[in-house]
Amino acid sequence: MSDMLALSVREIARRVAQRALSAEAIARTYIQRIEAQEPVLRAWQYFDAAQALAQARRIDEAGAAGLLAGVPVAVKDMMDTADMPSGYGSPIYATHRPATDAAAVAAVRAAGGIVLGKTVTTEFATFQPGPTANPRSPDLSAPHTPGGSSSGSAAAVSAGMAPIAFGTQTAASIVRPASFCGIVGYKPTFGTLPTAGVKPLAPSLDTLGVLSRNVDDAAFFVGVLAQREFVIEKTGALRVGICSTPHWDAATPASRQALSDAAGLLATAGAVVSQAALPRACSNLAEVQSAIMSYEAWLAYAPEYYTRANDLSQPFRDVLAAGAALGGARYAALQNEAEQGRYALATLFDRFDVLLAPSAPGEAPAGLASTGDPLFSRMWTLLGNPCVNVPIGLGPAGLPIGVTVIGPRWRDEVALSAAARLEQAAGAR
Repeated sequence: MSDMLALSVREIARRVAQRALSAEAIARTYIQRIEAQEPVLRAWQYFDAAQALAQARRIDEAGAAGLLAGVPVAVKDMMDTADMPSGYGSPIYATHRPATDAAAVAAVRAAGGIVLGKTVTTEFATFQPGPTANPRSPDLSAPHTPGGSSSGSAAAVSAGMAPIAFGTQTAASIVRPASFCGIVGYKPTFGTLPTAGVKPLAPSLDTLGVLSRNVDDAAFFVGVLAQREFVIEKTGALRVGICSTPHWDAATPASRQALSDAAGLLATAGAVVSQAALPRACSNLAEVQSAIMSYEAWLAYAPEYYTRANDLSQPFRDVLAAGAALGGARYAALQNEAEQGRYALATLFDRFDVLLAPSAPGEAPAGLASTGDPLFSRMWTLLGNPCVNVPIGLGPAGLPIGVTVIGPRWRDEVALSAAARLEQAAGAR
């Protein structure tokens, strides 16, 4: 069983396609893991072992040789699934059954993948936490948050209940939980993966990505769905800019040390590392992102607010109220600021191949009342650049801390290659 759990996404697909391993055997292995871990971690919103096994048997019977043949995939419950409930983390949609799959889910099935089930999301991918515990908590009787909003996806991958999982990011919902749970989180360039069939929060920000055990799994999986091959280069010149961001005061000593350690590892591996000062146009972009998100959320969720306000949490009502108060003229001005920031950041990539920045203020906070602060990812999400969280070490409480590798827009292979190089260097310590 442990041998199968250790297989990469690429290797699972290769062995199943070549009939060296059955999709059913892979599915059974992960089902056993879920049944052992789930009672404590509560990562799954919906899981049916028989349904997963039925999918696997159909793959075996058809002799599927798709690029994701037999790969078990966890799907965040912000994404529609025709054969499973899609509740979006809200009681409003507790009995909701979509007629069709989200586009990315349909692509997974078409490539021979197995949809294991639906993972817990915070309410509409915002701030009201679910019940999921961080698998890396020193004491699971007093758990730490896994982060959010892709809470269940991060916990499932971290605990070995799935080799890969979908996440969505509108502020920090892939990068932060990946950092808290000690795994890779890859937010592609905005628009790389289709969001059709994903419940929208803020359409100009919503980005579909993945959480995985390593960089290669993330690159391979997203590449299949995006019909691109991300070639990972672990050698050659690499210019790395250390970006403390405008929010350095919010970084804990452990987060600052992780960034310093990552810079040192890349320098030792041959990269040219230096400080990168962000352009002035990027100084206020976290606040811009927050306001744009609130405004677009208000437009997207006005129907739920007008008809089912009592079923919305107070934190989500606060987001909607902020958006309702903003107004269209201010929203247009904020989008113009975002465009100026994208242009300014693009000029910085004339001098650097990638930037390196904190993924979160520090370790995962104790308790499940909050999913932590999204501050350090807001700007990158607004700008649409590819981001990869790479685990670097542990903080004083014994929980993981990661750093974010940021690349130029539509040059995801550059960010992934630098992340793979950092991952290799960190693992060799």
